[in-house]
Amino acid sequence: MKVKNDFKVMSFIEDNLQLMKNRPNLFQHDDFHVANLIIKDKELSGVIDFNRYDWGDPVHEFLKVGMFSAEVSLPFSMGQIMGYHGNQDPTELFWKLYSLYLAMCIISSVVWIIKVKPEETAIMMDKIDRVLEDHNYFELIKPKWFIS
Repeated sequence: MKVKNDFKVMSFIEDNLQLMKNRPNLFQHDDFHVANLIIKDKELSGVIDFNRYDWGDPVHEFLKVGMFSAEVSLPFSMGQIMGYHGNQDPTELFWKLYSLYLAMCIISSVVWIIKVKPEETAIMMDKIDRVLEDHNYFELIKPKWFIS
């Protein structure tokens, strides 16, 4: 299994790893996306699937927006990011960190899917291809789908 243009992804990661230094270390769900939300009467009723919780950079929490939520609902995805930023445009640092964590997730997702759900490898590779296109293989730090 090979990620298309993996050298571009690896280069982006290597060029931006230093951004992770001195980042906050806070409690996070670590799997927050639309499939883990419970909606009742058209309102958020709860969040499920906390089995991946951990501590880390709060920006890391957003990588599932790119992997999962953006393909389901762009308004939700943009709203999650804009809401976190008080309806202000996210900073360049946010986008660089978001893209860094997303790029790192691409590599680990291939390993995870082959190990845990090999029958869904093609589905995951389609998601990865979409993310790579959204970021033009990480030449763009802000995904093409994001409109502030």
